[in-house]
Amino acid sequence: MLNASVPIDPILENASANAPEYVRIVSITLTHLNDRALFQPIARKITPIKPTDYPLFRKIVLIDLIDSYRTIAHASPTLSPHPQATTSPLPLTIAGSDSGGGAGIQADLRTFAMHCVHGTSAITCVTAQNTLGVTHVEAMPPSTVAQQIDAVVSDIGVDAVKLGMLLNAEIMQVVIDRIAAHGITALVVDPVMVSRTGAVLIDDAAIATLRDRVIPHAAIVTPNRYEAEILSGLEINDLDTMQRAAQVIHTLGAQAVLVKGGAMADLACGVDVWFDGDRLKILRTETIDTTHTHGTGCTLAAAIAALIARDGGDGLDLVRRAKIFVTEALRHSLAIGSGQGPVGHFYPLLPPSNLRP
Repeated sequence: MLNASVPIDPILENASANAPEYVRIVSITLTHLNDRALFQPIARKITPIKPTDYPLFRKIVLIDLIDSYRTIAHASPTLSPHPQATTSPLPLTIAGSDSGGGAGIQADLRTFAMHCVHGTSAITCVTAQNTLGVTHVEAMPPSTVAQQIDAVVSDIGVDAVKLGMLLNAEIMQVVIDRIAAHGITALVVDPVMVSRTGAVLIDDAAIATLRDRVIPHAAIVTPNRYEAEILSGLEINDLDTMQRAAQVIHTLGAQAVLVKGGAMADLACGVDVWFDGDRLKILRTETIDTTHTHGTGCTLAAAIAALIARDGGDGLDLVRRAKIFVTEALRHSLAIGSGQGPVGHFYPLLPPSNLRP
């Protein structure tokens, strides 16, 4: 089967000078049969690499997902040999519930499903929200959160964990206690404390606990621009300060930091910064012109966790692949409700006529 681990530095980082002499570029042909999209991989080589080749790379994630579907369908030896049962990678999301279905555990579980892994969940809070905003938040008792985690780990098991909205210091403390007790190290932390518009969502005690107790356990932490400002103490207004913030946040104990810059005003494309103590990388992606971006951060962190659980390997490579998934979900975002709609997680299942260029 096709291995979709394709070098994408030349596109995501515009680093043509550092590109290998040959790079395998993967594209797909779409046909339509019996109302189902069929995907056929085609591999070819080109040299040199040019930014104009990006449209081919943006289909890699489809190949990646479909390769997983085929693996499951053909009962690969990596799965259970029993003809009536297969096993699955097992990511767990510990986050809040979004009644509108755009973010939180709802977005996480859809993302897990689209990566062909069995997602489990522990709900930290219940929100009443829709595309127009949040009208009510109810925290779960910390003991209830702990019991959910223990129930999943003790029976089903966990290969990776994604942390989202933890809401308060008490929940954060019990979550970290349970993660430590179960020896979980594959932890992706989306440090939900500031919205994309800059509104602070949690109190000072929770911010301190997140910084001092949660982040040191993270394999990868994914703050947005405003969260990175709080965690680093720096004002982020350009690419240079994004890079400095990533380095400062790394000193808090996370193995790797991904600062999400989004579409900053002085840059022509979406840009994130990765730092793992060794590699400082600028990850550039196409900016999608849409207002329907609800759940973007949740989806990215969940995709990273799904890939860790399913494939493992280099964190930077997994982040690049997760970013492609999010970019395509943004391209196929949903105009539902009267406000900000969610990203479109199910785009690989759309018939070819509905795929957006």
